Amino acid sequence: MSGVWVFKNGVLRLVENPANAPSSTVRRKVLLYTPTNEIINSYSSLVPKLTSLGWERYYEDPNLLQFHKRPSIDLISLPRDFNQFKSMHMYDIVLKNRESFRVIDMQTS
Repeated sequence: MSGVWVFKNGVLRLVENPANAPSSTVRRKVLLYTPTNEIINSYSSLVPKLTSLGWERYYEDPNLLQFHKRPSIDLISLPRDFNQFKSMHMYDIVLKNRESFRVIDMQTS
């Protein structure tokens, strides 16, 4: 069972595909680069920002994009396909770069 639970007029119901529901607004999480207020929508825009912050790319696992920052033990591991980039990956980046990134809600209708 997948979808979004919606509470409206005292009734709780499961909306299977919230994007197709009438008059529904879907909020999705997006990663925001705070110095320029740029929404990160691809790895080609994310990688240079991480590199400028001192993160070095690791190439050990072909299924992941991994970044390490010296001299810390921090490691950022991201799925190779940006379509698999989820909010947990965004929060991992924010946690390790608090002054440069934020996760925000983007409303789509």
